[in-house]
Amino acid sequence: MAESFDPSALTADKAARYAEVAEMIAAVLDGEPDRVARMATVAAMVAAAFDTFFWTGFYVVDPAKGNELVVGPYQGTLGCLRIAFGRGVCGAAAATGEIQIVDDVNAFPGHIACDSRSVSEIVVPVRDAEGRLIAVLDVDSTEPAAFDETDAAGLKRILEATFG
Repeated sequence: MAESFDPSALTADKAARYAEVAEMIAAVLDGEPDRVARMATVAAMVAAAFDTFFWTGFYVVDPAKGNELVVGPYQGTLGCLRIAFGRGVCGAAAATGEIQIVDDVNAFPGHIACDSRSVSEIVVPVRDAEGRLIAVLDVDSTEPAAFDETDAAGLKRILEATFG
C-alpha cells in the first residue's frame, strides 16, 4: 500500500493535509507491531507530504543509557548520531516532555547543527501506550518559522495514533 502514496494528491490546507496523512499512515501500519517499521513509515510519509520538511526522523531513547537519544529511522541528510537529554532542541523536548517549536535554530541556546542548512525545527516527544518517552520526532526546515501549532497538533495526533 505504501507504493500508492501520492503526496501531490493531498489537500493544500495544512490541517487537512495532516488529517489525510494520519489516515494513510494508520492504513499502512494496520496490524504492524514492529516499532522500527512504524517509525520508518511515519518518517517517510510525513516527509513526503510536506515540501518544506528538510529532515524528518526519530531520535530514540537509548535504553542502555536512559538519558540519551540515538538516531533512528529518518528521511534527509546525515543526522546527529547521539544527543543527550537537555542538549539542543531534541534534547530539550526529551528532557521536558514538551513540544519544541523553534523559528530560528541559530537563536536556540545550545542548538546542535547536524546540518547547517536547517533554519527552523519542531520536535515532538513520542510516548508509548504506558506514557513512557520512547523517542522524539524531529522535523527541520530550510525556511525560517516553518512550523506552528497546526504542525504541533498534526504531528502529535499522528504519533499518539501510531505509538500511544
